[in-house]
Amino acid sequence: MSSQPKKLNINKVNLLLDIAVFIAFLFAMDPRSTGIAIHEWLSIAFGAAMIVHLLLHWKWIVTVTTRFFRKIAAKARLNYVLNVLFFIDMTLVIFTGIMISEAALPALGIRLQENFTWRFLHSFTADFSVVILGLHTALHWKWIVDSFKRYLIQPLMPARRMPVTVQKEVQS
Repeated sequence: MSSQPKKLNINKVNLLLDIAVFIAFLFAMDPRSTGIAIHEWLSIAFGAAMIVHLLLHWKWIVTVTTRFFRKIAAKARLNYVLNVLFFIDMTLVIFTGIMISEAALPALGIRLQENFTWRFLHSFTADFSVVILGLHTALHWKWIVDSFKRYLIQPLMPARRMPVTVQKEVQS
């Protein structure tokens, strides 16, 4: 009796990664609730998770990039533009966060001079990321709800019993 390894369900992986990234994003957006050190290290982990997210969607990125100026669904084009904006914005958030680091860089022995411009850009781009992520979430809401039900709710629910129809035999 040989057992075959379970096939990795990429949609389930995407959902679980997206949930983890979203939770990390929420905590990172309020450094007063976590403290600066956790905010900074969590944000670095968030950046790594975003890279994994991009790699999981790389085929889609390449496909839409090559077709962007040709015929493509409006929703896919909007999604692509939002994703590019989010990528640029998060790159700026992470870069400016590194430039104003009070915990992560000093823990590595690196100290930078405090700079109001970097702090302003960090706050502005972080606030803008909330708007972009909100639009991104709205655009994918149906997939989020359907996947949440399929991979998180249904496995927790007891199996539903199917009604059985019984035919009565007629004696002649």
